[in-house]
Amino acid sequence: MKILVVNPGSTSTKMAVYEDERPVLVRTLRHSVEELMKYPRIIDQFEFRKNLVLAELAGAGIPMAFDAVVGRGGLLKPIPGGVYEVNDAMLNDIVHAMRSHACNLGCLIAVELAVTMPHCRAFIADPGVVDELDEVARITGSPLMPRITIWHALNQRAIARRFATEQTALHPDCPVRYEDLNLIICHLGGGISIGTHRHGRCVDVNNALDGEGPFSPERAGTLPAGSLIDLCFSGQFSQSDLKKRISGRAGLAAHLGTTDVQAIIKRIDEGDAHAALVLDAMIYQVAKSIGAAATVLCGQVDAILLTGGMAHADYIVSRLRRRVEFLASVYVYPGEDEMEALALNALGALRGELPVQVYE
Repeated sequence: MKILVVNPGSTSTKMAVYEDERPVLVRTLRHSVEELMKYPRIIDQFEFRKNLVLAELAGAGIPMAFDAVVGRGGLLKPIPGGVYEVNDAMLNDIVHAMRSHACNLGCLIAVELAVTMPHCRAFIADPGVVDELDEVARITGSPLMPRITIWHALNQRAIARRFATEQTALHPDCPVRYEDLNLIICHLGGGISIGTHRHGRCVDVNNALDGEGPFSPERAGTLPAGSLIDLCFSGQFSQSDLKKRISGRAGLAAHLGTTDVQAIIKRIDEGDAHAALVLDAMIYQVAKSIGAAATVLCGQVDAILLTGGMAHADYIVSRLRRRVEFLASVYVYPGEDEMEALALNALGALRGELPVQVYE
């Protein structure tokens, strides 16, 4: 089976070609802030990102002949985890999605490419709106605004299963399953999601796009509600401007003018005290959120897993470890397993090993 994987992220479009379980091409196509600012809305980036994928395939000499194209799932309505075939209902909800993120382009690119090939199917898997919250976790101080989940479900689940497999390999006489574990998993990317996983379910997780949690390279995270309301009525900004100031042009980008963590660390090494203060503040907020997640599990935490692109940075990992390792052992998985997870989900669907769910 030949599978094309397309994973649009905030500052990159990742793509891969798999032949069954074997990756034959893996690419990360990075986009600068200046490139993306040409497009008023994220959905306007559709042709730009699709054409980059096509150009990369052509440059690698890979013909457009796939059994499936699987895209990163977008910000649909809350749904159970699993594999979904792209259909008209999904496309309609994505085009009219209330929340904007590059992941919304995943199913659009997948189906656009799939329809050009005979017998090719378009899928998504474990989108960021997978909702398994405990009911008590949904309640806020206002019944008008219940908590919702927008998180890195695909990568967090892939990392959880990888950790369980590694623990089984270390202790073959005592197999470990994701469904047996209590884990806190922190995805450190353009957005930061901190999931509390209890026996195979993520029972609490922050809205990592535009709602809550620590600030990140491009998200504002939790903000003072009163000050935010005052800003909304100040007349200084349009609704669109304000949304960009909580997701896109916020966090490290707003404070330091860049989302490039390695460049920020270089500035710190060269004596930039303000850059150090801001980056340390982000780390501080992540650690506080991990500590809060431990209370959901009543302190019974089997492991803390750090993943995502920023987990490559020892500056961040070492400082986080110092603050949270008293709770449980910390394991680091830099980057993400999203591409392989998407490919294996599509492969399982094609082989009939995984049920293909219908989005309604």
